[in-house]
Amino acid sequence: MANIGKSITIKGDLTGNEDLEISGNVEGRIELPNNELTIGAEGRVRAEVTAKSVVVVGRVTGNIIATERIEVQSEGVVEGDVKAPRLVVSEGAVLNGAVEMSGGKAASRSPAPPQRTAAAAP
Repeated sequence: MANIGKSITIKGDLTGNEDLEISGNVEGRIELPNNELTIGAEGRVRAEVTAKSVVVVGRVTGNIIATERIEVQSEGVVEGDVKAPRLVVSEGAVLNGAVEMSGGKAASRSPAPPQRTAAAAP
């Protein structure tokens, strides 16, 4: 796993083919289509993020797209839209943005037929 330390600031596009943990500051675009991205407790990201899986413990300002899963832990803050087949938001986490959950097994199931209830006689 690669690591961007607390004292590091990156401005621009960040791509790669290995898991990455960000404890510093990143501005721009992050693309890790086959890997996991972790925003550590001290990590600050202002970017459009695309990854297989994203775990937010720090702060992200920007949209996040994950092909498998997004997790926002209790200290995490996300200011932007999220899109993933699975989303985990822990109690205490902040998520300000639209949520789209599509793809994966949950979306491929047929919706349950509507339930009919009998009205009570007056």
